[in-house]
Parts: sequence; C-alpha cells; structure tokens
Amino acid sequence: MRINNFLGSVFAIALIVCWNQAFAQPVELDASLNEVVQSIPKKSLFTIDLETTIYKPDGEGPFPVAVINHGKSPGDSRFQGRYRPAVAARYFLQRGYAVIVPMRQGFSKSAGAYIGGGCNVESNGRAQAEDVKAVLDYVTQQSWADKNNMVVLGQSHGGWTTLAFGTMGYPGVKALVNFAGGLRQEGCIAWENNLVKGAAEYASQTRVPSLWFYGDNDSFFTTSTYRAMFDRYTSSGGAARLVAFGLFGTDAHSMFGSRTGSSIWQPEVTQFLAAQGLPSTPLAAYAKYGAVSVTVAPPKSDFAVLDDASKLPFVKDTGRAGYATYLSKTLPRAFALAPTGAWAWAEGGDDPLKRAIDSCNRYAKGSCKLYSVDDYVVWKAQ
Repeated sequence: MRINNFLGSVFAIALIVCWNQAFAQPVELDASLNEVVQSIPKKSLFTIDLETTIYKPDGEGPFPVAVINHGKSPGDSRFQGRYRPAVAARYFLQRGYAVIVPMRQGFSKSAGAYIGGGCNVESNGRAQAEDVKAVLDYVTQQSWADKNNMVVLGQSHGGWTTLAFGTMGYPGVKALVNFAGGLRQEGCIAWENNLVKGAAEYASQTRVPSLWFYGDNDSFFTTSTYRAMFDRYTSSGGAARLVAFGLFGTDAHSMFGSRTGSSIWQPEVTQFLAAQGLPSTPLAAYAKYGAVSVTVAPPKSDFAVLDDASKLPFVKDTGRAGYATYLSKTLPRAFALAPTGAWAWAEGGDDPLKRAIDSCNRYAKGSCKLYSVDDYVVWKAQ
C-alpha cells in the first residue's frame, strides 16, 4: 500500500512537471510599459469578449492610437498565446501613442470561434477586420484616446487583416502598415491567386495609404506572390509603398518580431507616419519607454538545423513535443534546456530569453542554457 501510494505520488508529480513545462508559464504584466489586459465586447447577435492588451503612456492624454494585429500560428487558434509586441510597443510609446493589441475572436482567451472563410481569403480578412473595428469602437470612446490620429498595423495574418480593415474607411485612421501580410492556404486551389485578387478588391475600397514590408526568403509568401499582390493593389487604386528588404535571417516572415528587424522597419515607419501627419519623433517626456537592458542572445551555432527536434540533448519525448510547440510561436522567442532533462520556452515581451531560462531553472536549479533563440539554434556541444 505504501509502495503504491509512493508510486502514485511520483506519477502525479511527474504529470504536474510535464503539464507546467508543456504549457506556457503565466506571464506577469510589464509595469515598465503600463501593460494591462482588458476584455472588450464585440456586440452583435451575441456579445463576444475580445482579449485586448493595452500599453498606454503615463498621463491623461488624449494619445494618438496605434493598433497592432497579430498573425496566426499553426494549429488550433485557441492555443495561441496573447500577442505582446514589446519592441513595437516601445517604439510607439516613445512617440506618445497608446498601443492596442486585440486578440481576434477564437484566439487565445477571446471568446467565439475563429472565422476561417474556407478558401475565400478575402472574406476571411473582412471577418477579422470586424474584430478590429469593435475594439476601436470602444477605444475611441475613451477620454485618453485621440480618435483623430490613428494608425493600424499587422503582421502576417494580421497584415492581411489590416489591409481588409482599410476598406472600412474608419474615421481617424490615417495610415496602414502591412508586415508580410497574407494567409497561406496550401489546401486551396490557386491560393496565391486568391491573395492577389483579394488585394485588388481591398484596394478598390481603400482610401488610406499603406506601407508594405516583405522579404525574399519569406517561408509563407514567395517574391513573385507578394509582388503580384502589391502590383494588383496599386493598379486597383490603392495608395501604397513597398519596402522589399531582401533576405532576413532564416525567414523574412519573422522580421517584424525580431529585435534585429527594428533597423529595417522603424526608420521607414517613422518617415511614413510623418508623411501622414501623425506623430513620428520620440518625445522627451516618454523617453523612459525606450529600449531596456535584455539578455544578450548567443551567436548562431552549427549544432543542428532549427526544426530538427531529434538533435535536442537531454530531453525526452515530452521535451521534443514542447520544442515543436515552440517552433509554432511567433518571434521573439527562446527555448532553454538542462542536463537534468528540464526545458521551457517563452515568447513575446521584452526578454523571452530570460523568461525561458528562469522557467527552465524552476526544475533544473540553475543549470539551464539557451538552445534556440528566434529562428536559429545557439546550442554548442558540451
């Protein structure tokens, strides 16, 4: 009886450890960014609460508004974590903006179900844009929001959502920024052509200028695809400028989320905001929201190819499964492990590297090291 109880206790502890490691650790709100999370209602036949992160400068405002739309990770959207684009939030906070990051319905802790639209990628974008509108309808009612000076941005699926949102002609929105926007639907016939046609339809109904960022080693969209989208968008009446930045790391699709991508997009966005009459220069009053000290990433190593989970040292099958989950997360991100077999990953925020190591060390007592950062392996053979 004692042996059975002992084994049962060990098994229960093991389950708890695996559970804690397999799922992201709770993330504390970043006080340095005045980060808060709020449920904002989307009212229709049924009210759907949308999990929304707000980064707001000190003071009463009114502040210009920057909305940042998230992408879509592989798999069930419900398991996608809350988007925390800290680097971009700091950029806008320094310029006096309130930053709004809505999780669309069916994502993370937002209610409702993800609206896919089948192979109709145009309608998919419009459905996603309805959630952005619902959040802005709430934000523009707040005394701290300058509803006459707003910019909407998005990465990947969020970039496509941003272009779709442009068709609404939302009052006060003066600029759109699209980072590698689109939706890869390989199960649909001629899915690239669907994107091109959708871009043309959006352009015909959009009067807000947009800035586009795409790279040539994007794992989602080829150079010919994004150039065809841009050409059809502009030839159909859309006012847009393309920043084709060439090669970036191992995957240009991740440029916006990478710390090293800031040198590409921030000068271009600064110029674009100024051209639209939006605040574009850092303000002394908000200097404290500037870059913070973060864990320095080790250099890329030749230990293994990023997606080869079989090369991970020390960990068992649960760790390899956790690494597969890590690979589905957006940048910035980090994965740490230890000789004890402990492991953990973290995504988003200012310093996922530190959070991954700290989470791993809860089980490894200080022996954890980084295995991967963003889209490359940093581990060196011991």
